[in-house]
Amino acid sequence: MSRLEAKKPSLCKSEPLTSERVRATLCVLKGILTSSYGPSGRLKQLHNGLGGCVCTTSQSSALLSNLSVTHPVLKILTTSVQNHVSCFSDCGLFTAILCCNLIENVQKIGLTPTTVIKLNKHLLSLCTSYLQSEFCGCRILVDFSSTQILLCLVRSIVTSKPACMLTRQEIDHISALILRAFLLTIPENTKDRLVLGKSIIVPLKGQRVIDSTVLPGILLEISEVQLMKILPIKKSDPFKVALFCASLSGDLSDTGEGTVVVSSGVSLENAVLDQLLSLGRQLVSDHIDLVLCQKVMHPSLKQFLSTHHVIAIDRVGAALMEALSKVTGTQPIGSLGAISPSSYGSVKDLCTEKFGFKHFLHLLPNEATICSLLLCNRNDTAWDELRLTCQTALHVLQLTIKEPSVLLGGGCTETHLAAYIRHKICDEPESILKDDRCTQTELHLLTEAFCSALESVAGSLEHDGGEILTDMKYGHFWTAQPESPSVVNWSDLLSRCGCGLYTSQEELHWSFLKTTHPPFAPQTCLPHEAVGSANNLTLDCFTAKLSSLQVAVETANLILDLSYIIEDKN
Repeated sequence: MSRLEAKKPSLCKSEPLTSERVRATLCVLKGILTSSYGPSGRLKQLHNGLGGCVCTTSQSSALLSNLSVTHPVLKILTTSVQNHVSCFSDCGLFTAILCCNLIENVQKIGLTPTTVIKLNKHLLSLCTSYLQSEFCGCRILVDFSSTQILLCLVRSIVTSKPACMLTRQEIDHISALILRAFLLTIPENTKDRLVLGKSIIVPLKGQRVIDSTVLPGILLEISEVQLMKILPIKKSDPFKVALFCASLSGDLSDTGEGTVVVSSGVSLENAVLDQLLSLGRQLVSDHIDLVLCQKVMHPSLKQFLSTHHVIAIDRVGAALMEALSKVTGTQPIGSLGAISPSSYGSVKDLCTEKFGFKHFLHLLPNEATICSLLLCNRNDTAWDELRLTCQTALHVLQLTIKEPSVLLGGGCTETHLAAYIRHKICDEPESILKDDRCTQTELHLLTEAFCSALESVAGSLEHDGGEILTDMKYGHFWTAQPESPSVVNWSDLLSRCGCGLYTSQEELHWSFLKTTHPPFAPQTCLPHEAVGSANNLTLDCFTAKLSSLQVAVETANLILDLSYIIEDKN
């Protein structure tokens, strides 16, 4: 009998944020995330020292999934961000950077965690109430009669992912394709509730980005040999389709754990093959034009169907089954027995396509809410990043349908919100002091820490040492070239604010972002003519940004409230 090792006592650490090691680790994580933020963010290359694939990215979903985090404090932060990204796809870096900024700023002012958490919650409530209000100066209502705002939103997302390695022309092309793909998923006729279709991303690596395209229906990749066997079919009627989720290979993998009893002299393989051929005869007699199988199809069955001019495609995979079911209008067949005529579906047309070096069978549905986004890029790394970007943009458009609003991007919402909070607290401190039982000094200190954290996120967009400013009218974010003259007329050096809504030609006054200036009331209620005249706005998803703000503050509160970390070392 082997000797049992004595159980080790649990390791208990108090006040984890006072540890220099924890602070240094948080600072390193913040540095990684901050330097990745925005259109000019620096790329990160993540790889395992033992080998494996290399990931080049600046996206939070790829960064955090490939980073190995061991300390419990960092695990809380990264898990919160990953949970947010899994629900909303966007604003992951914003969430993480704001959370780190809040923790860092609060540690400098030395208030008790109880006071900090109460005031943080109150300031968060002010932010969310303002962003959701009608007079919010950084929110734009989406007009679905025009695609202008939606296209700006998609372009902003694509532009913010430098690892996609796209030119301006390619960004415009991909943005238009993503929006078109999304619009194809919206049904033309809806009754009670809107049910969106699906956009399927089809890979085509090693080709020009500009060759990417969107097609209604589904593209099924086929080999050149399969292509030669598919005879041109001319039909005025719809093509009849049988969709199988059961294996048609003739094996016994689906029999479970039961015992198969075989009579003497009976060949099991021949019996199964006879059953498959019987199924094939039924498909032919039912005038099926196309047989699709999720799994493997027996070569003899394929040959039989081909002889009778039935197209047979196998190994389509589980990922496409839901979309194929929608396109064909039927549920997958899960058995090899007699098939009811109601189990068949149809498509409007079938044709073959060639893109680059790949051949496809194109299924055109009767009613198109399923489309294929044929996505091209020059290499595997850039294509993987572009696929993630397209998925994010499509999800953001779905969220925007549910909540038809967008926020100004480019750091302008953060600086505008910070200006609003400072003015609100300066103008109406009594209600907060009364409700939260804190002193005016504590309120002032934490408000400055909170607003500075927001402004620091906006400042993270500048990676080249440029000057960071905010205007005293709208509270928007502005950047100037590095090494600007000390005495300068800023209107000559600045062009547009971060979101692109306002120009420096207006009568504006600027202040450096991280300098002290008197609180001011930023102009609220965006003028419709200003929004309508701007063709190239930088925008953020309203739903994702609102959630990320809440997650960042709540996660910071949770980490700041940690008194002990108890680790079981057994």
